[in-house]
Amino acid sequence: MTPFLFLSPLLAGVTTCPAAWRGHVAPRLQPVRAAVEDSAEPAPHRAGFVSIIGMPNVGKSTLMNRLVGERLAIMTPKAGTTRHRILGILNGDDYQLIYSDTPGIYSEPQCAAHSTTPTWCCSCWTQVEAQACPLIVLLNKVDLLRDGSPLPQETLRRLGTEQELLDSWQQRFPQASVLPVSAETGEGTEALLARVRACLPLHEPFFPKDQLTDRPERFFAAEMLREAIFTGYRQEVPYSCEVAITAFKELDEIIRVKATIFVSHETQQGIVIGRKGAALKAVGSKARKEMEAFFCKQVYLQTSVKVRKDWRQDPAALRDFGYTH
Repeated sequence: MTPFLFLSPLLAGVTTCPAAWRGHVAPRLQPVRAAVEDSAEPAPHRAGFVSIIGMPNVGKSTLMNRLVGERLAIMTPKAGTTRHRILGILNGDDYQLIYSDTPGIYSEPQCAAHSTTPTWCCSCWTQVEAQACPLIVLLNKVDLLRDGSPLPQETLRRLGTEQELLDSWQQRFPQASVLPVSAETGEGTEALLARVRACLPLHEPFFPKDQLTDRPERFFAAEMLREAIFTGYRQEVPYSCEVAITAFKELDEIIRVKATIFVSHETQQGIVIGRKGAALKAVGSKARKEMEAFFCKQVYLQTSVKVRKDWRQDPAALRDFGYTH
């Protein structure tokens, strides 16, 4: 049965976006792999889907990037950055893990876009509550509980010790494995991989062994521009923006991308563009550098800004942007 990774929300208010990833170059990570033992006979192949679920801003995207070894999911200190499910595929000689990074689960949706959390995501939590699947509860950001933590002493006392937190979650989910991890440093991820592999059924690979994700290049181009928007603007503006890639043409030496940024209100259009186009130019430059690092090729990015009034509340717009069907 499909395992689920549930990230504890206790440290949800503290960002784990690594400082090196806030720049314009996305580093290569080392995927978390199990140790290979010599054997005369090949081990039977195992494969399965692993859903990563939790509240917004608990580190789900950071964790998937760490586990897969590639920066597939965008990350910002702001909650609610992830809007679409992304599959990250980790392949070994005798296993294939398909991690699913999901949007945060909102207890009280603030708009129709939050209410469109896919039914499979809600179904995940229903299965967890019904104990119908293997469950691994992760206490993320444990590096913040160590000596030298940047958290105030009052916050640390309120949270309790790492063991107290682990015991608390074990009591809440007695059927689950409760593990401490740090998505930023990689601490605990090898033990996590071993536990996940133990839950996988015998199965042939679901995807080709050289495939890394199920998303096309256009999707990642849009996500990198959206990430630049989240880091480049404040308050409600990033949440009111949606990105559509209208053209994506890869040539031998360059990739030409045309993108439209949709905003909810006319006043936001001026904010996104900025004085003499300065704000839009800065966001486009940051996104272009991320794309060049990701695609390993020069990128020409052309952006425009349009108004799609109240798109987050508009069922037709939500369908056009891929949130509903």
